[in-house]
Amino acid sequence: MAAKKPKDQNNLALHKVIAVGSASAGKAALTLQFMYDEFVEDYELTKEGTYQKKIVLDGKRVQIDILETAGQEDYAAIRDSHFRSREGFLCVFSITEMESFAATADFREQILRIKDENVPFLLAGNKSDLEDKRRADHWNVNYVETSGKTRANVDKAFFDLLREIRARKMNGGGGGGKRKSSAKRIRERFCNL
Repeated sequence: MAAKKPKDQNNLALHKVIAVGSASAGKAALTLQFMYDEFVEDYELTKEGTYQKKIVLDGKRVQIDILETAGQEDYAAIRDSHFRSREGFLCVFSITEMESFAATADFREQILRIKDENVPFLLAGNKSDLEDKRRADHWNVNYVETSGKTRANVDKAFFDLLREIRARKMNGGGGGGKRKSSAKRIRERFCNL
């Protein structure tokens, strides 16, 4: 006989998030800080990881399911499947690497081919503990600067994204529609660097 789950286990709202970004932007560092309150200096993720955690969001217990992709975004079939199955996107770049910021436009474009433009999306400028090495600015979406090392704004990034997901669910938005405008329009949203 299978063990019974606690009564509230099945009643918790589940919010499915994916962390995307270029290699070494700090996706794993942010995810591990959020999950376990720790920074791993020499962490090398070679395959995707899924993490689940029960949290209290604005006074209500919810469950978050985070997929950290470890570079599998380069494989279109895997990427598209992951993007379809997720409700919110944490797009991470390093404030010290211009290339990782530039890559966020490609990630956003890939997401918008599968989801509509109102999909919950948070841009996280990571490595704020290296502020003196900053090389990037943000674009016109929700934005927060984080540090996987010092834990600065790690909870804020995930909780802000969860609030967007919840608001979208409450407004009946499915997030499955395709975006009709072109990639050029996405790139125009970037600030001049």
